[in-house]
Amino acid sequence: MTMLPDPIREALTAGHLAHLVTINPDGSPHVTIVWIGLEGDEIVSGHLPLHRKLRNVQRDPRVSLSIEVGGHNEMGLANYLVVEGTARITEGGAADLLQRLATVYIGPGVKFPPFDDPPPGYVLRIAPQRIRGTNPWTSDEAVETADRVRSQQPGERSPGD
Repeated sequence: MTMLPDPIREALTAGHLAHLVTINPDGSPHVTIVWIGLEGDEIVSGHLPLHRKLRNVQRDPRVSLSIEVGGHNEMGLANYLVVEGTARITEGGAADLLQRLATVYIGPGVKFPPFDDPPPGYVLRIAPQRIRGTNPWTSDEAVETADRVRSQQPGERSPGD
């Protein structure tokens, strides 16, 4: 049984670029754009080198994603999704994940990475702890499910929870 409601799963797998926020060693935010997908209830992204974002996660696993998902709510505001969670890094599998995501983000039949014998790389895996945004995840059912996701995750809660 999945913990993420279908509208959120659809938004996370629809090919919208995600803004990934990690925490730099000095405490400042580091923001980058990533392709994302789902494996079970984990949000995943593939990375060939050990970029700063991955080194930041090795030191502090707290992350946030923001995604513009298209459309507007009844007040005319753009629909978006924000996911706060805890990330972990697994070695290997990045090239296969990037190839799978490339068919969503670039199109069918593309080869990505666009070179032979890519390195094994790293997969960033995010366990959602809090989900918010505008439509359709603001429905009572989606909010209850997002709260259930947060309550089932280990770790500290955000201030104001």
